[in-house]
Amino acid sequence: MSPSDRLVERLDRIAATAQAEQRMPSLCAAVFRDGEVVWRSALGSADVARSEPATPQHVYRIGSITKTFTAVAILQLRDAMVVDLDDPLRTHVPEIPSGATVRDALSHLSGFQREPPGDIWETLEPPTREELLAGLEDAERVLRPGESWHYSNLAFGLLGEIVARRSDGDYEAALRTRLLEPLDLGRTGFDPPGPRATGYFVDPYSDRVTVEAELPARGPIAAMGWLWSTVDDLARWADFLATGRDGVLAVETLDEMARTQSMVDQAKWSLGWGLGLGLYRRGERVYVGHDGAMPGFLAAFCVHRPERTGAAVLCNTGAGARPEQLALDLAEAVFEEIERTPGLWRPDEGPPADVEPLLGRWWSEGNELVLAWQSDRLRLELVDGPTGRNVSWLTREADDRWRIVEGRELGELLRVTRDGDGAPVKLYVATYPLTRAPAAFARDASE
Repeated sequence: MSPSDRLVERLDRIAATAQAEQRMPSLCAAVFRDGEVVWRSALGSADVARSEPATPQHVYRIGSITKTFTAVAILQLRDAMVVDLDDPLRTHVPEIPSGATVRDALSHLSGFQREPPGDIWETLEPPTREELLAGLEDAERVLRPGESWHYSNLAFGLLGEIVARRSDGDYEAALRTRLLEPLDLGRTGFDPPGPRATGYFVDPYSDRVTVEAELPARGPIAAMGWLWSTVDDLARWADFLATGRDGVLAVETLDEMARTQSMVDQAKWSLGWGLGLGLYRRGERVYVGHDGAMPGFLAAFCVHRPERTGAAVLCNTGAGARPEQLALDLAEAVFEEIERTPGLWRPDEGPPADVEPLLGRWWSEGNELVLAWQSDRLRLELVDGPTGRNVSWLTREADDRWRIVEGRELGELLRVTRDGDGAPVKLYVATYPLTRAPAAFARDASE
């Protein structure tokens, strides 16, 4: 049996076990790598009454995965210098109470109550835009801004209002023109084409299912979680979050979104939060992603950004299933079954003339560092430093000035000093002096 056959058999077994044990009327799942779906599965009934088999072409509600689209739209506005992450929310929507910033809302640190004021999950009547804004006077601030992670649908409804106000007043149109159309997500939207799965409540004490009501999407509150999608579209979206796309959002901004802003699981540090993205740790790997829930539907996706590998899961039950765990299990199976073949090393023409004398060993007191030229960039490694925190990558900012753009001491400056003949005699990294031989602080290594 080839590795690919083993992987397919394993993924099929994981999906079938989850569908049966978690009693999903239907399950659609996909695994992707390097921008391509490498496996997909559709099990069960998209519509029980009509005995309609589920297919990967069926659209399902994706619930709060919608928030990742809202977050990307906000970061687009930030990169366009329309919004600053440290702006108070009320800078853009004066009806919002003072205190929380855009960054707070993206990271679930706003302190706002979880849901919009009212009884939305009893009446299943979401507030209109006007009702949402008017109800802010009654919204509780259950925590101080920045005090602790506290999931808030309300906060993302307000972010949706910012997107709308900074995009000609229409959140749905903004998502369509800014994200869905440029990324070719033609089966994602508030009313997408194609066969549609029916959402169910599965009775916990029997195998009976009941059709759940559909909630209308209303204005910016839809930013909380009203989108529909397919597993293939979600796989494409997840890969975009790993790679970026010219004209949509730069990968450097997505790197920023994937940095930890708050820790959800304070005991094990297995779940954190970035700017609108969940951060899931499995062993040594950290995935970005999100789950979603709406009446009759659960969904999740995850992607390991460095390896462009992940999974998307959709099901038409509103309770009892664990799509988040299933997506991570499917992605982990890929890593366990398929090892990457290293890319072929090829020689190049070497470093620029002014860079070559900089290469080699340097010392900062008793710490050895090695400067090398790789892949047209400077690479600075702290020898015997902690794995994952020992390498910096630098790009040229000016003559003898280099900026750390990735890794250890991100954002700091490397400065070169030379003697009268132009030979480098000292480096400064984040103002720490580096010399060619070990030396105590405040001493010249040549002494």
